[in-house]
Amino acid sequence: MSRPLSVPQGLIGLLYQEHHAWLRAWINKRLGCPNWAADLTQDTFVNVLLKADLPVLHEPRAYLTRIAHGLMVDHVRRRDLERAYLDALANMTSDDIGSPESRALMLELLVRLDILLDGLPAKTRTAFLLAQLEGASYQQIATRLGVSTRTVGSYVATAMLQCMALLQA
Repeated sequence: MSRPLSVPQGLIGLLYQEHHAWLRAWINKRLGCPNWAADLTQDTFVNVLLKADLPVLHEPRAYLTRIAHGLMVDHVRRRDLERAYLDALANMTSDDIGSPESRALMLELLVRLDILLDGLPAKTRTAFLLAQLEGASYQQIATRLGVSTRTVGSYVATAMLQCMALLQA
């Protein structure tokens, strides 16, 4: 049983010593990659270090797993996005691909866009991406999603509003 820790009172070293190996194993079990587990474990403790106001931790493992879970979700989403991008690049000619710098900028843009669209329903995200990235017409999107063109317009508007709101925030 873990004892309660008050991180602001300088016990972060103890938190790290008592829970680092356990957290790393917990992440590794879920991701199946010891290297990513090591990185995400460190990122979890960096996140704890950067917190300005931390409560007394009666359940330190629950607190750490909540942070680590969020980091794992971000990692998996970014990995999936990178795979999809690399798959798309594999289907392009060398003239279409561009420089390594432009590819890196495009991937970063896709990651930012994914973050902006997070939380929207799948059909809303899909409609927005089809319209913006593929240039599909509302009619084409409606046919693909099995909805009306008016619904597609609503989806795209909702996604644009979310992006604008988050960019202004």
